[in-house]
Amino acid sequence: MLSYEGLVRLNHLLSGFYRLLWLNLLWVATTVVGLGIFGVGPATYAFAKYVDRWFRLGELPPAAATFRRYATELRWRPVLVSWVLLAVAVVIGVNLLSAANWYLRVANLLALVVLAVIAAYVYFVLAALDVTTIRSTLSAALLLGVGSLHWTIIGTTAVAALYWVMYRFALPLLPVVGIALPMTVVGLIVRGVFRQLAEVDAEEASAANGSTGGGTAGPVGTANPARTEISARAERNDAHADLAHPDRPGIAERHLQKGSAV
Repeated sequence: MLSYEGLVRLNHLLSGFYRLLWLNLLWVATTVVGLGIFGVGPATYAFAKYVDRWFRLGELPPAAATFRRYATELRWRPVLVSWVLLAVAVVIGVNLLSAANWYLRVANLLALVVLAVIAAYVYFVLAALDVTTIRSTLSAALLLGVGSLHWTIIGTTAVAALYWVMYRFALPLLPVVGIALPMTVVGLIVRGVFRQLAEVDAEEASAANGSTGGGTAGPVGTANPARTEISARAERNDAHADLAHPDRPGIAERHLQKGSAV
């Protein structure tokens, strides 16, 4: 028999699974309402941002209302990103069909793989990183995918295998799961990367604050590192608990600011 802790973990896993299925249905509905080419970008961005804040920050707001708010907060930017990806995919597809030489087909296949990597990460970049243009967004997505290439390969293999199993043995489950499976895998990959970026950002801000002499002078005439660390981290709102003062609660990790709309 399962223990109480085991039942709690099982309930937590099942609740998360049902939430992902509900997000997939919201993604389908938003895409259909947006007539496909106008809806797939905002819907994918909303899905990516919800998963990112869930996995990385532990936020679980109401799914439907939050999804609708995320889908409209960047206005046309996710739509433009989806159009760029679609246009490049059409060009590569035409080249694959019309290429007479095998090396041109190989080159276009490699370009298609690169495009797939960008498409997998680009909406998570929009949701979590401070990028200002579509070009920088696509470049950051490519760098993120290449930097996590081993996890990208493992995640792609796992997603393909699970899709194949559902296709062979549980076909009705395939449309219900839909895009939720790759979104979950990519969300797990970028969680650690974004946390590391937040820590590096906080350390740089702390060092910059210390170099300006914002701390209180200690007995040897240098800035007090404890005061400087508290000041910098409180300003950026991404600190852990202050170990020097146990009575002061830690500050929750900050969600990285998203870029302004193009």
